[in-house]
Amino acid sequence: QYSPDNVAGADGDIDPTEITFPGCSCLTSSCVVHMCSCLCRGENYNGLCLRPTDKEEEYARPVFECNAMCQCSEFCHNRVVQRGLQFRLEVFKTEKKGWGLRTLEFIAKGRFVCEYAGEVLSFNEAHRRIQAQTSKDSNYIIAVREHLHSGQIMETFVDPTYIGNVGRFLNHSCEPNLFMVPVRVDSMVPKLALFAATDISAGEELSYDYSGRFHNLPITNREEKSLEEDNRLRKPCYCGSRICASFLPWDSSLFST
Repeated sequence: QYSPDNVAGADGDIDPTEITFPGCSCLTSSCVVHMCSCLCRGENYNGLCLRPTDKEEEYARPVFECNAMCQCSEFCHNRVVQRGLQFRLEVFKTEKKGWGLRTLEFIAKGRFVCEYAGEVLSFNEAHRRIQAQTSKDSNYIIAVREHLHSGQIMETFVDPTYIGNVGRFLNHSCEPNLFMVPVRVDSMVPKLALFAATDISAGEELSYDYSGRFHNLPITNREEKSLEEDNRLRKPCYCGSRICASFLPWDSSLFST
């Protein structure tokens, strides 16, 4: 079933459509940084492009867009991901990786491309679904972990297997042209937004790093050692990159080994 947005999972524990954020009181058509409560952490976008971080850091800063309770107009510059798809994309059959997704037009670096949408699950439901899979099943469940200043880790589990959008057809690459950023609009449940990491030509396959590394930073020694220990459980990678790690990223936290 196609859905452009996240929906509540079968367990019903998390409702991604619930509005819990207060809106800004800006009466201008577009909000101004430091004068808007939604932009108290700084500007999110340059035009339609995600603003680069001051340094090429591994972790993305939080992105909060104006929401349904805000008084600014629908044309506010701080409303990008919530507008949905703006590019013509095509699902196609790849040679070795099953289905894939490519763009039919040029995409500039920093532009929002698509969301990875699906059922938002609790840890227990995500774990149950993973355990029910066989070795032949494709796993679409993504686990996103955000590290907070308090030291806590916020987890979001999204499964587009049964309900989702074009994001489910994105393949992994060890040298991807997209990167994922959690973007919040109406509540703390994030939209898993994929932005262009570089200029992307028409006809090019779209991909992101399933491990979540930000802005194509090289793998760390600690990650490499951890992955080597789990090689027996991992699936081969066919991305064809010059720096291909040979296997798809592996997260053992949802699996009983």
